[in-house]
Amino acid sequence: MGRVEKGRELAQRRSRKHKLKQLREKFAKAKDETEKDAIKEKVRKISPFIVLEESA
Repeated sequence: MGRVEKGRELAQRRSRKHKLKQLREKFAKAKDETEKDAIKEKVRKISPFIVLEESA
């Protein structure tokens, strides 16, 4: 039975990684600060320790 739980954990990790990748791309394309703040809030809900920063 442990394998089933492990499979779920792996699936959650994969989907979280995919979602964070999408949000990073949206953040890079965002024009104004309100849009960026909204994306930052979504990222914090998924993974609180990730920091999104501007690439100069």
